[in-house]
Amino acid sequence: MNPNPLVQYLRKLPHEFTREDLVRYCRETGVRYLNFHYCGWGGRLKTLNFVILDEDHLRTVLEAGERVDGSSLFPFVEAGRSDLYVVPRYHTAFLNPFSQEPTLDVLCAFFDREGKPFASSPQHILHKASEAFKERTGLRMETMGELEYYIVAPAEELYQVADQRGYHESEPFNKFTQFRVEAMGMLAKCGARIKYGHSEVGNFTASGRVFEQNEIEFLPVDIEDAADQLVIAKWIMRQLAYTYGLELTFAPKITVGKAGSGMHVHCRLMRGDGSAMLRDGQLTDEARRAIAGWMMAGTSLPAFGNPHPLSFMRLVPHQEAPTSLCWSFSNRSALVRVPLGWTVPLDMAHTANPAEKPSLLDFSGKQTFEWRASDAFADTYLLMAALCCAARHGLENPEALEVARRTFVELGVNIHDHSNQQIQESLEQLPASCAEAADELEKDRAIYTAGDVFSDSIIDYTVRYLKSFDENCLRQCMAGNDEALRQMVRDSINNG
Repeated sequence: MNPNPLVQYLRKLPHEFTREDLVRYCRETGVRYLNFHYCGWGGRLKTLNFVILDEDHLRTVLEAGERVDGSSLFPFVEAGRSDLYVVPRYHTAFLNPFSQEPTLDVLCAFFDREGKPFASSPQHILHKASEAFKERTGLRMETMGELEYYIVAPAEELYQVADQRGYHESEPFNKFTQFRVEAMGMLAKCGARIKYGHSEVGNFTASGRVFEQNEIEFLPVDIEDAADQLVIAKWIMRQLAYTYGLELTFAPKITVGKAGSGMHVHCRLMRGDGSAMLRDGQLTDEARRAIAGWMMAGTSLPAFGNPHPLSFMRLVPHQEAPTSLCWSFSNRSALVRVPLGWTVPLDMAHTANPAEKPSLLDFSGKQTFEWRASDAFADTYLLMAALCCAARHGLENPEALEVARRTFVELGVNIHDHSNQQIQESLEQLPASCAEAADELEKDRAIYTAGDVFSDSIIDYTVRYLKSFDENCLRQCMAGNDEALRQMVRDSINNG
């Protein structure tokens, strides 16, 4: 029942794909074109197109890759030594859902002139982070993302939804259900592991246009695969919106006082094929240590997860966005949330369906913990790599369990509520701007460079980039200047 046509035809799972499998698929199904995809600095998918001339040509391209201009993809690469190779990663191959002629698409890795992985490529930085995590902790890290987005279209008179009351609405109140479902179907055929999709809280009408927020969530997979599927998802969703004549944006904030769009990331620690998250219905020490790692790196992680001034317009109280370094169970005001997680065997299905035979099934392997600050303007690979480094830091730090204890807030405590002001003031706060995030990254540099994951030069470049924004009195100035915020949104609506 796998929706991926390559899996159906080859009768193999993607990580088993070989070059000859792809050649055979193209030969026997009439594929005529090949696309290479890769992300430069900034995280948006790039494309190189090929016409397949014959089998030998296809085989050569799949094995040798091709040259690209690294200085046009990475701002820190000098023009004098700019050539890089892009080489396809066969397990990422999928059938292009938009091409009129059968076309095979595949994500690529970057290599330098010596044939070594390009050390500053975000995709390779994530690979190094994942490998270091496995080697030094004995665990694997699985993640999944939640992609929130707005669709902007001409407003309709019929079946309007009250402002900021769009959560899980159905048609006809939710206007773009069919778009969302079609996008999910395309993503699944391209190999993404979809959890579900739904409408989100945010909706409003302004200047004759409706702004409707929706979300697509994924299932936990290997952290490198999770980043790949988010990159492909953003590309597919934008392309589909373009074919519909709709405007789609992942911008973290599009107007003051309305729900912003995040890209929350859930993590699951794995040992072998099983979850290492729970023991006897309680979070394991390993899970608590990893959460503590996110707390210890909490003020610097926004350097990777919130790399634009608009990101910090979203991170304000009372909009279900975190502002303080704390974690909790099922608490959406916390920076890290441990969602409801089937911690003990239950038989709710029998209660809801009396005709079913009673059976206590263990679903505790579904348990995750969720980073709630990041948004889709982040470079997905760098964000995942940073979260992986921070979790490893917690697992290796002897003070981690004490940090976890100190930063925990009780279930039911909304730290944005005035009655809990004392709790909020006792907690460290997230940065309020890119410049503040850059300062925190400089302080926490060793968390990310440990294990030779991030290089000092990449940290230095990220700091310079974040400090290049003119953010003086950002929140205060924007709060009373709707036109200034609208201009910032217009200038950056297609970022990420």
